[in-house]
Amino acid sequence: MTTYEGQRQNRHHLPAGSAGSDAYTLDIDPERAGWDRSSLRVLELEPGGVHTLVTGESEWIILPLTGGCTVHTAGEIFELLGRESVFSGVSDFAYLPRDAHAQIASGAGGRFALAGAKCERRLPARYGPAPEVPVELRGTGNCSRQVNNFAAADTFDCDRLIAVEVLTPGGNWSSYPPHKHDEHVPGAESVLEEIYYFEVEEDGLAYHRVSPSRTGGTDVLAEVRTGDTVLIPDGWHGPSVAPPGRTLYYLNVMAGPGKQREWLISDHPDHSWIRETWPAQPVDPRLPLYGPEAGR
Repeated sequence: MTTYEGQRQNRHHLPAGSAGSDAYTLDIDPERAGWDRSSLRVLELEPGGVHTLVTGESEWIILPLTGGCTVHTAGEIFELLGRESVFSGVSDFAYLPRDAHAQIASGAGGRFALAGAKCERRLPARYGPAPEVPVELRGTGNCSRQVNNFAAADTFDCDRLIAVEVLTPGGNWSSYPPHKHDEHVPGAESVLEEIYYFEVEEDGLAYHRVSPSRTGGTDVLAEVRTGDTVLIPDGWHGPSVAPPGRTLYYLNVMAGPGKQREWLISDHPDHSWIRETWPAQPVDPRLPLYGPEAGR
């Protein structure tokens, strides 16, 4: 058994193809993850393909990974132009409320992430234009990465769902310093269940670490490839390490029980010093890899 195959034994690391269903190549819901709110599905549509989504108790964002689609719901029609790949540009997206029916259709075919969270409020269906997605450069030096904040807590209104994309140039570390959000500490840390979905440029490999923040907590050291997923119910997560010469992409999906929808984290005390070095270093000149205007 290879190292990569042996990682199937870790219930928090789900290699590509190991967590699908009839409709989805990846299908993570709260029951499967063993938590309360966060979900992620990946839908692949052939040219001319159509899929019906019943949102149930969750709100959902439809985010093109490759290709574009049309989303029909309750008399609304959202035309998502999408993109060639997650490495080529920011994508537009559609928000769907709980207790709704939607149809996703793609004339040319494509792959689409469905990021979801069980929620209480029913907000209106909406279109998220790619040019309005805030693109953030986080960290400096070999900790530089790009964050597409399409549904961050302070950029797009949802009831519970928080979702962002992160792109890390080859050889850099992201999700660093390691951090956690598994305790409620008012004003300092929020409780959030998190899903990492990975893609690596040109079929490369990368590495991801989750270390326990409590006795018996989540412990993952995974070689990840395109389509792999890591579930993080608790623990210090990071670093995510991009291989030299290959950009690492991951989609983060989060939700939690707090009254406020907020992303508050605690850095690992052994590694938080790295932030003090950032002001003395330039941002990696390869960033931004693209801006909102570089979509499909």
